[in-house]
Amino acid sequence: MATLLFRFTHVSEEEAWEVRQLLAEQGFDTYETHAGFWRLGVDAIWLRDASQLEAAQEVLARYQAERQERVQQEHADQVEHGQAPTLWQRLRQHPLQMLLVGLAVIAILALTLVPFLGLIEA
Repeated sequence: MATLLFRFTHVSEEEAWEVRQLLAEQGFDTYETHAGFWRLGVDAIWLRDASQLEAAQEVLARYQAERQERVQQEHADQVEHGQAPTLWQRLRQHPLQMLLVGLAVIAILALTLVPFLGLIEA
């Protein structure tokens, strides 16, 4: 019976490609499913042979640890060279998105604090 091995939720296309390549190089028998048009399914890689699950998980854990270290180093290098995006740069690049996020934060704060402000007046 097939076993879920790796979900593609919040995974970049680059990382998905690297995982596919790694599993193929290691000789694991896998297949992919896609969530479909209505997003009711699961975007994932499945392992056909459940007896390979532990070995596949070890390979993926090692890959993810190496990837995390590599990405953190790349980010540290960007910060060191002043190339990491700052809040102000993001604001200039995506003003509407930042405005909507700010309004959402204000709305959540207002909904959270309104009951308590009513207690102060009493």
